[in-house]
Amino acid sequence: MSTLNDMVDEIKSNLQGYTLRQDRISYVANAAGLTTTSTAITIGSASNLAKGIIEIDDELIFIDSFDKATSTLNVIPGFGRGYQGTSPAPHTVNAQVTLAPTFPRVTIKKAINDTINALYPNLWAISSYTFTFNASVTTYALPDDVEDVLYISWQTTGSSQEWLPLRRWRLDNFANSATFNTNATLNIYDNVQPGRTVQVYYTTTANTLDANTDDFADVTGLPQSCQDVVTLGASYKLLSFLDAGRINLTSAEADNADSKTPSTAGVSASRYIFALYQQRLNEEALKLKDKYPIRIHYLK
Repeated sequence: MSTLNDMVDEIKSNLQGYTLRQDRISYVANAAGLTTTSTAITIGSASNLAKGIIEIDDELIFIDSFDKATSTLNVIPGFGRGYQGTSPAPHTVNAQVTLAPTFPRVTIKKAINDTINALYPNLWAISSYTFTFNASVTTYALPDDVEDVLYISWQTTGSSQEWLPLRRWRLDNFANSATFNTNATLNIYDNVQPGRTVQVYYTTTANTLDANTDDFADVTGLPQSCQDVVTLGASYKLLSFLDAGRINLTSAEADNADSKTPSTAGVSASRYIFALYQQRLNEEALKLKDKYPIRIHYLK
């Protein structure tokens, strides 16, 4: 089992190997920690004091000034807490403080969810829906998240409780929402005993991850083996911005940096990770198609 927090830590650890500069890290030294409105942040090391953006947990904070004598960072009034759309939050004593983070956690989370949203139709989650068959009804409303139907069966009477597959049905993804309260409906043309339960297995887009404790497989609906696909996808998106981050270097610093890491290193690394991402994406897509092959059915 792997949570969103685990994925963020893994991606951040992997990406740090591609950067020339390692993030400076300290910790919250305020005895009572920080509240959502604290504006004076004491950290454990005076050598790490600096103006600009810092990161504590998932919050970005803009520092306007600092006091070396007390190792205190002063938050800029107004917009300093919850900077760049993050949420102001309380932080405990000894919480990690990252100064000028190269890859903020909020940015990594966005890249993870952007990758999840882009997986369909190559990778998809599977869900099911049941309803009671009515002999006088041919059209049934399906959940709004239905993308495609994989398999339909109905439970027979008798002690065997056998589920028989339906062979004649049609999915309509453009149904009249005013009539059915959904855009997806199912027409059934098979002979099903009235009052029996019909079960529909369908594909849907994967759910994104919000809370740090969200389990990848449980929340997204994707197989656990797809986690590295998302990790690689988020990594190549983030690596593509490395070169842009070096533009503000002075010429002397740029020459020194280029002797160790070429100016196109970020793009090259991003292309390499993208190739790995495409390979794993294709592998997982084939596994899904093998596990859930297309079942022949008739539209009438």
